[in-house]
Amino acid sequence: RGNYNDAMMQKIAQTGNGTAAYIDTLSEARKVLADDLSGNIFPIADDVKIQVEFNPARVAEYRLIGYETRLLDREDFNNDKVDAGDIGAGTSVTAIYEITPVGSDATQIDPLRYGDNDTSKAEPSGEYAYVKLRYKAPGEDSSTLLERAVTGSDRVDNVEDAPQWARFATAVAGYGEMLKGGEALGTGFGWESIRNLANGAKGPDEFGYRAEFVQLTRLAETAEAQAALRQQGQEE
Repeated sequence: RGNYNDAMMQKIAQTGNGTAAYIDTLSEARKVLADDLSGNIFPIADDVKIQVEFNPARVAEYRLIGYETRLLDREDFNNDKVDAGDIGAGTSVTAIYEITPVGSDATQIDPLRYGDNDTSKAEPSGEYAYVKLRYKAPGEDSSTLLERAVTGSDRVDNVEDAPQWARFATAVAGYGEMLKGGEALGTGFGWESIRNLANGAKGPDEFGYRAEFVQLTRLAETAEAQAALRQQGQEE
């Protein structure tokens, strides 16, 4: 009836280690009940946790985009008794961080008055970050640890040079930020930029899901413009 109570659906799904979906079209029913069925039913990794440590000699600021309801305390990463998310067969999870390099004029946080801001004491290596991942094989109680450094060889200077999956994921993250008001995006990255980025990273798109996402950006932009016009009319 207009109120889908997404927060409640998400809470129930997280508590039960499940998934939630709204089916409003035949194509969405096919996606949820056929194409994605194995990923929704058969987990290949339980209690998956990701921990990222940034090198202060390279990164001045960072921000995790999304996952507001999935954050864990630092000590929970090594605690196998703490519940986390599961990953289903044929699915993947992407975590996107926005970073500000050391020396950039784009920093938004004031230096600490009483903290240690001397980055010369930090590790001056080519590493930008160190990523740790823990997961449990289905049915297991103990987790497995994977680790990897993010170095300069992983960096690309132009978004066009990034892998296809990363470009499309960035477009989706930008879409989510725009739905929140777009305050963190500034003026240089709007609906048109999101569409162009997504269109250039659609790839084969066998089931047309990525093309559908591009259409969603158009609908969202139209809805935003209509809301602005209504607001303007009320003020006049």
